[in-house]
Amino acid sequence: MKNSEYLLQKTEDSLISHECPILQIKELKVDFFTQKGVLHAVDEVSIRIDRGKVVGLVGESGCGKSMTALSVLRLIPSPPGKIAGGEILFDSLDLTKISYTQMCGVRGKEIAMIFQEPMTSLNPVYTVGRQVGEAVRIHGSLTKVEIRDRVIQTFDLVGIPEPYSRLKSYPHQLSGGLRQRVMIAMALICEPRLLIADEPTTALDTTIQAQIIELLLGLKDRLHTSILLITHDLGVIAEICDNVYIMYAGKIMEKADVFAIFDKPSHPYTQGLLKSIPGMTEKQKQKRLYSIKGSVPNLLHIPKGCRFHPRCERVMEICQKEEPTFFDLGDGHHVRCWLYQNKGKPNEEHIG
Repeated sequence: MKNSEYLLQKTEDSLISHECPILQIKELKVDFFTQKGVLHAVDEVSIRIDRGKVVGLVGESGCGKSMTALSVLRLIPSPPGKIAGGEILFDSLDLTKISYTQMCGVRGKEIAMIFQEPMTSLNPVYTVGRQVGEAVRIHGSLTKVEIRDRVIQTFDLVGIPEPYSRLKSYPHQLSGGLRQRVMIAMALICEPRLLIADEPTTALDTTIQAQIIELLLGLKDRLHTSILLITHDLGVIAEICDNVYIMYAGKIMEKADVFAIFDKPSHPYTQGLLKSIPGMTEKQKQKRLYSIKGSVPNLLHIPKGCRFHPRCERVMEICQKEEPTFFDLGDGHHVRCWLYQNKGKPNEEHIG
């Protein structure tokens, strides 16, 4: 091949790579096989994350958000869990089909995850410096001194004060905010292209939450990292996300950019979540806080028809009999609700 042809081919490949999403989950299904039956924790979920973007995955506890994230890293406990169907394409590489050894090369280096509850995620018998440096020891060939320097640099990057002295600290010696920063440092030390943040602000006070949000936004801009943010906090979603997926009982119920979700919430579940946010004005503060009646259904006994219909204030007869498909409301806004069967165009394909 001539040099000019080679350069043209490399340019085309680069353009294609840039246009492709960094992660595309297609019709993902995750099942757990229990003594009482098969539990469909994630049911035909499709999510798309473009390069350099922050995508929010929102829903109540037990909706399947964390299971979706763990599936990306192939960390579903097996048995009893199993990825029963679908694709997880990371830069066009299907993570569901690669070997265990190949997957170990992806974890930490290409895709990293900030787990919930840093106190339980960190090992209490090892120093935080050793735990953060472990990913570099596994994926790199640096000396002990170089690893130590990399850990110090990463501690400084995530805003841990006196990073050198923190190397020999144990998790119990740090505050909740510092432990969360250690978890973020652990995820970022190999500079992954995709960061999965599972409830990164849970159990933190408001001031520390704001600092963590600011930190994630700064890291996204500085390292050009794509982020999948899993949370039930819609305030965090409004602050940091580009696109949002609303999840309920293992299914995606609504998908749109962050402005459409807050300006034109379409699914009754999304509307209920937004009405549950405390108001800012004195009049709103005095008003009784709205709550969605009932609770997330047992995934072993999923209601027939729409999964949300037992809790929905706008339920119709068809909702109790048939599961709704996605309806396209335009501008990338999709909703799984029979209220829009005459307003939106049915979309049978996945919405990733």
